[in-house]
Amino acid sequence: MKRSGILIFAAAPLALTAAAYFLMPTDSAEGPAGPAVTNSREDARQEAKTRAEEERSADDELIASRPPGLAAPAMKTMAQQLVSSAENSTLNWRGTFGYIEDIGDGQGYTAGIIGFCTGTDDLLTLVERYTADHPDNGLAKYLPALREVNGTDSHEGLDPGFTEAWKAEARKPGFQQAQLAERDRAYFEPAVRLAKLDGLGTLGQFIYFDAMVFHGPGIDDDGFYVLRERAQREADTPAQGGSEKAYLDIFLDIRRAAMKDKRPGIDTSRIDTAQRQFLYDGNLALKPPLRWKVYGETYRLP
Repeated sequence: MKRSGILIFAAAPLALTAAAYFLMPTDSAEGPAGPAVTNSREDARQEAKTRAEEERSADDELIASRPPGLAAPAMKTMAQQLVSSAENSTLNWRGTFGYIEDIGDGQGYTAGIIGFCTGTDDLLTLVERYTADHPDNGLAKYLPALREVNGTDSHEGLDPGFTEAWKAEARKPGFQQAQLAERDRAYFEPAVRLAKLDGLGTLGQFIYFDAMVFHGPGIDDDGFYVLRERAQREADTPAQGGSEKAYLDIFLDIRRAAMKDKRPGIDTSRIDTAQRQFLYDGNLALKPPLRWKVYGETYRLP
């Protein structure tokens, strides 16, 4: 729910603050007004922090009261298979830890189980976190170059050795675990959490997760959070009393349009003949057996 009313009463305190400022003694930072202002700001910060903690605690309680949904181990594995069919054209997602190539989308190298990119910060974050735990890994020497190319499609400082170093490191259980942990921290857990707060079932949780993977957990024009906000301007979520199917249909419309706006010729079958097909079949629980198409190829899960 949007909170409003802040601007309605903002002018009065501003005027009073301005008047008080000119009446305050200004010859010393340690005058009577200094500590009072400092204490007032600290009290406001502490109050905001306490309120945020209380809201998060209430959200945690609400989520804990809901079924596991996509977070159930078997469903989480299935979700990764669905993502892998679109990201790597295979259901064998455990074989994609070492995947790496530049697919020409302007985001540099795409790599690993969910398509971490050298141009979108998440691959850099992954390697930084992995290096903190494994300082002598084969990717650590590329960190300066990864920081330089972040936000671009450049390979400068990465070629010719980075792709082979990635593949070699991906054979190590520690790096595989690091990819899983970063997937969960940055993509899976935030997506499932927000979906549950929005009152969505397992299919809706997957739709959020796939959108988070593809669009990124950012607040740019086509970032996940902006897409979610746009959808909620057009339809109520189930948590707000709306229809789950109607809300998800609108979310997919908005997401598909964002994909087309950014890359007009892009294949949107991960939505058209997969997620929307599940939705139109009424499979809001995402129960197998599942059959879907991505890029013209048919996949099945029994």
